[in-house]
Amino acid sequence: MIPHEYDYHDIERMEQKVTELLSVYTINTYSRDYIAPLVAKKSLLANHLYEDLGFKNRIQMGKFMKLHFPRLAANKPKDKLWKKYIYDLVGEVAPACAFCSDSVNCFACKVS
Repeated sequence: MIPHEYDYHDIERMEQKVTELLSVYTINTYSRDYIAPLVAKKSLLANHLYEDLGFKNRIQMGKFMKLHFPRLAANKPKDKLWKKYIYDLVGEVAPACAFCSDSVNCFACKVS
């Protein structure tokens, strides 16, 4: 579920920005054409990104991201969650972040 406070065009713009960012860091065309758009779409949803991608935990998520986006994974600070990291890079706040009840686990998260 995408929070209803966001306009369709805002959501569409954020999804495009995330897809474009991820596409720069992909390891191959499969990751660029299928995985980057999937991660971008799932990043708009209300849960943690690892949950919305179907992973059991953040460790699985990290391995997945390292497989498909190794340079991005290498640059990610260890104390920052993936969704927060991605949206910081595109200069946006993920829709779910404004409503997240688990922001304590986002460490460096500063939702404004």
